[in-house]
Amino acid sequence: MKKTLTIVGIVAAVLIVIVLALPFVVDVNKFKPTVETQLTTALGRKVTLGNIQLALLSGGVRVDDVTIADDPAFSHSSFLEAKHLTAGVALMPLIFSQKMGISSFTIDQPQVSLIRSTSGKWNYASMGASAPGKSSGSAPAEISVAKLAIKDGTIVVGVVGAPGKTRTYKNVDLEASDLSYTSQFPFSLSAKTPGDGTIKVDGKAGPINATDASLTPLNAKIDVKNLDLALTGFVDPSSGIAGIVALTANVDSSGGSVNAAGSLQAEKLKVAAAGSPAKVPITIDYETAYDMMSQKGNLKRADVHIGKATAHLTGAYATAGAVTTIQMKLNGQGMSVPDLEGALPAAGVTLPPGASLQAGSLDLNLSISGPVDKLTIVGPVNLSDGKIAGYNLKSKFSAFPGMGGGGGSTTEIQSFKTDLRQDASGTHAQNLIVVIPSIGTITGDANVSPTNQLDCKMVAKLSGGSLIGGAGAVFGTVAGGGKNSGIPFTVTGTTANPVILPNLGAAAGNLVKGVGGTAASAPESLGKSVGGLFGHKKSN
Repeated sequence: MKKTLTIVGIVAAVLIVIVLALPFVVDVNKFKPTVETQLTTALGRKVTLGNIQLALLSGGVRVDDVTIADDPAFSHSSFLEAKHLTAGVALMPLIFSQKMGISSFTIDQPQVSLIRSTSGKWNYASMGASAPGKSSGSAPAEISVAKLAIKDGTIVVGVVGAPGKTRTYKNVDLEASDLSYTSQFPFSLSAKTPGDGTIKVDGKAGPINATDASLTPLNAKIDVKNLDLALTGFVDPSSGIAGIVALTANVDSSGGSVNAAGSLQAEKLKVAAAGSPAKVPITIDYETAYDMMSQKGNLKRADVHIGKATAHLTGAYATAGAVTTIQMKLNGQGMSVPDLEGALPAAGVTLPPGASLQAGSLDLNLSISGPVDKLTIVGPVNLSDGKIAGYNLKSKFSAFPGMGGGGGSTTEIQSFKTDLRQDASGTHAQNLIVVIPSIGTITGDANVSPTNQLDCKMVAKLSGGSLIGGAGAVFGTVAGGGKNSGIPFTVTGTTANPVILPNLGAAAGNLVKGVGGTAASAPESLGKSVGGLFGHKKSN
């Protein structure tokens, strides 16, 4: 027994001595020029390595100060920088034959720059495509990596010429196995998005496209949580677009054609500079196809759900350039207005204090076009059987004879029709026709600035008893359009507090003309007519 223990002890001591001596016996730095040349050849990018030493506990070698140059068409800085890289090697051939066979790479805390040109090309696309001695479209089949891992990396994504629109993804972890130019390989990626959201991608990719790495086939599931739109760098901050997004999607890419289907949920969504966060979640179930070469896509289906209200979005989009542009249609029929109320603030629509939408059905058919941060929206909007609780619109017509007070605390809207246009200058409601039983029929054009300031020129044909009807007839005559033309008025103020006033300044001359007076006697003539309306004569 003692003899056996002695032998075991001697063997252990010898092994320890070997382990301690190996770094001094095997000078792995002599492989550095060869490894740099091989990697530079394989990637088509200049690769620079620092000191190389054995890392026996991890079964390989440790490389310091690793740098991979960027595509010079994008920048003259680094594509990747890492303080340390561990390469898995076969130790026995290294020790006894002085040959280094690399089977895996683990990169700790690398910093990677991903840059997209205005034409849509990515700086990583040419990785490996311009390798010296490689014919166009050929693949170095002998190059493969059994395992690639990135731990706690940082990826900065930007656009050429737009340094202010970079976004940083931290805690990037990637694991991929059996990478090659000839077969498919599994991978898993996770990262923190700007604003502490998370992204996770699991699936299979490959074979690696030898001509353009960005066209490598991909089949994966994407799961994004808590993504802050305002911090992504994809939208102009001045556009006002913001919100917290969660996304699940399945992506299938082959030959540059990408098909994706999934569901997106937005909380606190804001789509206008003057808007405020929506009070309800908005869910979009979608299906899209995208061509990476032309950078154009087709939104086959996007069902937008706000409560029980649903609208359907379809159309085309293009990602070439710094900002995505779209050409789409939004159609919604019979949408519940109370369900839509919580989403109105996102578009900058503010209800008066204490007011709420209790009933109504909305139809719309809108064309949406332009860059996503400066959209133009055009089309008809129709509302029927609406009811606003906590707000008496009739009281806003108190400057009209016979219209003050009454109507309770609810405003019923029989119908509302307009040709809507919304663009960078604000919201414009043209050919507006509103029927409100407690007031009458209102027509005209309304304009709402991006800051919710109102500038509306309208005409009201008042309804009701003889007092209000008589007022409408007199003011219609005053306006010079006959008894049935209605009362012209303006609306100023804000959407939360509109100011409604009859516009009689230009009508005095018409009244004078009708009663045979002079311009100087216009105020007196106007007074007589209004006085007669209320059953008394103006005193001399």
